[in-house]
Order: sequence, then structure tokens, then C-alpha cells
Amino acid sequence: MNAQHDQDDRRVPPDAPATADDVADAADAAEGARVIRLDSARHAGAAVHDAEPSEGPSLERRIASGLAFLRRRVVGEYEVDEFGFDPELNATVLLPLARALYRHWFRTELFGLEHVPSQGPALVVANHSGTLPLDGLMLTVAMHDHMGRDLRLLGADLIYQVPLLGHLSRKAGHTLACPSDAARLLDKGELVGVFPEGFKGVGKPFAERYRLQRFGRGGFVETALRTGVPIIPCAIVGAEEIYPKIADLRPLARLLGLPYFPITPTWPLFGPAGLVPLPSKWMIQFGEPMTLAEYGSDAADDPMTVFNITDHVRENVQQMVYDTLLRRGPAFF
Repeated sequence: MNAQHDQDDRRVPPDAPATADDVADAADAAEGARVIRLDSARHAGAAVHDAEPSEGPSLERRIASGLAFLRRRVVGEYEVDEFGFDPELNATVLLPLARALYRHWFRTELFGLEHVPSQGPALVVANHSGTLPLDGLMLTVAMHDHMGRDLRLLGADLIYQVPLLGHLSRKAGHTLACPSDAARLLDKGELVGVFPEGFKGVGKPFAERYRLQRFGRGGFVETALRTGVPIIPCAIVGAEEIYPKIADLRPLARLLGLPYFPITPTWPLFGPAGLVPLPSKWMIQFGEPMTLAEYGSDAADDPMTVFNITDHVRENVQQMVYDTLLRRGPAFF
């Protein structure tokens, strides 16, 4: 939520008159999928998660379930919320793919889950790294599988300018990193995730690993102050080693409109095989909630207050990263 804070709010406010719903209903009928409110989407996703049996279903049941899923997609018998979040597709297709990396490749461990609220709004603020932003996917799996909550990540403009990637991000419940979207999600009681370092963090060279970059302009702090939600600091260790960035082809990056074009020990030397992440050991640590009630919502208009809180959150996350590094030990064992 850094550079995106200057964007205009182009969305319809949640308290729009009834005529806006009529227009939405007409659009849904044309597209096939029915738009539902955020609360309904959250319950639908939880129902899909809770419906999974403790023991794996038989092959026949898997086939039948898969065919039923495909039929619903073809005829449009599925629901999305006003941001495009598709709970069924997320729980049935997108999360299982990420879960394989989470459990078996990165062998992710979690600490401090008791600090994440089981319900109600909160803003998870994490460090960002890895050359490709797989840390966001792993954090989403962690919240879904261990807390039963859908993490609504806020992403940069570039993500939503890539046709397929932007579409899948919407389906997974993520949205543009702008204050209005973040506030609407939090007002609905959602768990929202943000990486204030942005591309500066995810694209930093391997030599600067685990050293946090500047936390943008503090937009996430403004949002927390205005909505009165707690900030949950989060440290992610392991992402820095999956694609060690040793160089950056900046002319090619500018030509392609990318923030950077990384060179790693395996990419582009080994072609598509170089896109396979190295199997580093991951740990995710959640810190104690940072409540900002003592400041009041008016503090969001005070640049110095916002700067001081932003710097405090960054220092907190940085210290958590160092502590988690010590706990992890070697990167690949």
C-alpha cells in the first residue's frame, strides 16, 4: 500500500443506493456468476473448507466431485463477491496448488498464530522478498489452513495489468492496493494482508537479503488509523533463498515495463527449469497485535504521526525477521 495510495477511488461505495444492486444483478446475469456480499463469500469459502473429510475421499467420489465442479463452472452456478473473489475456485483449485509448495517443498512452520484474530478485521503487515512474490501465496495458505480465514492481499498495479495473473488474483480474493478497497474490506470484518516494501522488497538483490526496505509512504498506517483495526506484524523467512537474485538486466526490464528483470543462478541459464524455486526452509512468525486506538482516526491526517508509527512497525518486523532467522538455522535443512 505504498505508491498505490495516490490512486483515485473508482469503486462504488458500499452504501450505494438500491439502483446499484439492480445494475450489478443485470451484469451478473450476463456473465453467468452471481455476485454475493463479502460476508456470504466468506461463509461459502469456510463451508468448502469444512466440508473436506478428515480422510481422503475414494477415487469415485473425487471424480464425481470434479465433474460436478466442472459442470457448475460451465453453467455459471458459482458465486463471486463484489471484488471478484471466488471462494469455490480458490479452495478447490488455487489453494491446493500453493499448498503443495507450502507443505512439501518449503516445509513451512508457523509461530505466533495466537496473535491472529479468529474473526473480525485486522491488517497483517509482512516483509516482502523472493524475486517472485510466492510469500503472499504461502501466507494465504497459512491463514486458510490454520485459521480458517481468507487473507485478502493488496497488490500493486502491475499485477492487475497482466491479464491472466490479474484475473486469478481477483479470483483468489486479492485486490488493488488502494485505501478505499482496504477500508471496505476491513469494514466488512476481513483479514487484509499488505507488503509495504512493494517491489523494492521483492526485487532486492540476494546480497541485501532479510534487510527490509522502506515501508512506502505509510498508507497502511493511515488505513489502520481510520478504520481502528489492529496491525499484526509478520516476519517471513525462507523466501529470500528461492530465487537468489545476483543481477538485474535493467534495460530489458524497462523495455518490458517491469520493475526489474532478475538473473539468478538458474534463470535464464536453465530456461523454464530455472523457474523452479529452490527448496528453502520457511518459517512465518506473527507478532503481538499493535493497536492504534490511543491515536484516534484524526491522527491519519498527521504526516509525522503516520511516519513514526510506520517506522515503528518496520523496526518491529525487522527484529522479528532476525529472531526467526536465528530460530531457523540453515536455509535448506
